[in-house]
Amino acid sequence: ESSRYLSDLFTTLVDLKWRWNLLIFLLTYTVAWLVMASMWWGIAYLRGDLHRAHDDTYSPCVANVYNFPSAFLFFIETEATIGYGHRYITERCPEGIVLFLFQSLLGSIVDAFLIGCMFIKMSQPKKRAETLMFSRAAVVSQRDGKLCLMFRVGNLRNSHMVSAQIRCKLIKSRQTPEGEFLPLDQCELDVGFGTGADQLFLVSPLTICHEINSKSPFFCLSQRSLRSEQFEIVVILEGIVETTGMTCQARTSYTEDEVLWGHRFLPVMSLEDGFFRVDYSQFHATFEVPTPPYSVKE
Repeated sequence: ESSRYLSDLFTTLVDLKWRWNLLIFLLTYTVAWLVMASMWWGIAYLRGDLHRAHDDTYSPCVANVYNFPSAFLFFIETEATIGYGHRYITERCPEGIVLFLFQSLLGSIVDAFLIGCMFIKMSQPKKRAETLMFSRAAVVSQRDGKLCLMFRVGNLRNSHMVSAQIRCKLIKSRQTPEGEFLPLDQCELDVGFGTGADQLFLVSPLTICHEINSKSPFFCLSQRSLRSEQFEIVVILEGIVETTGMTCQARTSYTEDEVLWGHRFLPVMSLEDGFFRVDYSQFHATFEVPTPPYSVKE
């Protein structure tokens, strides 16, 4: 498993938490600087430049490098293209020229990898999902004479979610007629695939509706059986962020304890001075309505 993560190192770094990314960023540059400075110091030491650095008649590999701190400063000046002019490579040092080329290539690779990783991580649209709201609970009540499972979604920002689409998965354990036990069986909940109701124009809070009929996995669900059921409804909202053009996904889930039978969501929109006003303080509020306690099958 570790080798698979390392084979895709870039994605692994992007998926890490910010504190680990910053630590790797600092350690990589610090270690690379120390190693390269040590190589410059090693060349000066092997050539004897450290002992004859103050000899005006001697031509060293790097002028004015007397010890490790001066070698480190020379590397930083070269890498950051500062060039104070006090330390420089002379033409009588082929190994220094080769090391300079290696340093330039290695620095470009490290900069492209780490800075690209940080840029991708900062531009990820995960935080956009924080302003997409889901109701804390789902409700079961009648709409247009049909028993429906409903929940509410909303967008706090003024910018739209382009091509927003919603999907629902029912996760529940079951046993097949052959005796095979499926601990996390996934079943799709129809929230308007045939009618296009799953394509959302999310300019105001919307109530997503799943009609409970003979094709629904909740066909036999009643108010009494709801207390003994064990399931989870996973809701996935996907869309394109209007400002960046990147795909964003927000998720939530409802367990059997978060499904309220015989409830309806409180209205949150009102017309004031010719404009619609949304009161998000009532976004999660519900109230009881008369609902038959029987399943659709019953």
